[in-house]
Amino acid sequence: MPARDRPGARGSVAVLITLLALTGCTSGAATVTHSGHTPDAPADSSADGDWGLPPAGAVPDYQLGGAYDPAAEVGIVGRDRSAEPAADVYSICYVNGFQTQPGELDTWDADLLLQHDGETVFDPDWPDEALLDTSTADRRERIAAQIIPWIEGCADDGFAAVEFDNLDSYTRSDDALSLDDNLALAALFVDAAHGAGLAAGQKNAAEDAVKLHEQAGFDFAVTEECAVFAECDVYAEVYGEHVIDIEYSDELPRSFAEMCADAESPASMVLRDRDLVTPDDPAYVFETCAE
Repeated sequence: MPARDRPGARGSVAVLITLLALTGCTSGAATVTHSGHTPDAPADSSADGDWGLPPAGAVPDYQLGGAYDPAAEVGIVGRDRSAEPAADVYSICYVNGFQTQPGELDTWDADLLLQHDGETVFDPDWPDEALLDTSTADRRERIAAQIIPWIEGCADDGFAAVEFDNLDSYTRSDDALSLDDNLALAALFVDAAHGAGLAAGQKNAAEDAVKLHEQAGFDFAVTEECAVFAECDVYAEVYGEHVIDIEYSDELPRSFAEMCADAESPASMVLRDRDLVTPDDPAYVFETCAE
């Protein structure tokens, strides 16, 4: 989803879940063996295995609002799990792992939706997304059982990686959920991604990057407006060159060219319109640092 309009939401538990071993597409990336807690070799939280990280410095495009043919210079494309991966580039599959997707509320058991005073808790910035209740091991296992097939579907479709959104849902739960709750569920997602041959991407949540990497095992980061919020260096300290940033054209504090020239900005950065519309829409914005 596009970034929130407030800085505060910048955007192992032993649970037995059977994971299918699938082969993922790793087009455009070197294959790396994960063996340590360094930015270029994130920890493997699952069984030993290899998966391809996003190509460092490649031009990204973010197409959650609709799939279209990427520009010739693009080497990384993010798309929703309902879309096909882009051909001949490193493709990242978007999965909303901690809140419901719009239009999918009725596909979830009611007790897996966070409740407060008998009412389902919704994201205040995205009122058609309910928070998933990650507070117990049983609920986390059941949530994972519903989402892991999506992850495996990303691998079946040919994506090279998966990114998990709303890792920070606990900050919108009025203390009903905790970071540890979400970390435990995130570890299940990362294990499933690795088991399917996919790299696992942290989405936003700069303040939790160290724990998400070290405890859940994330391999890289997809960020929204890290240059606007001056937090790109936080991600870089954890993931090195494997940080992919999307800036939005409606809230730039300085020109995008200046952001590109900033040494703290990731090499993989793109300017998009906030609704991530397709090129046939008059509101479409796409600008890269290569321009």
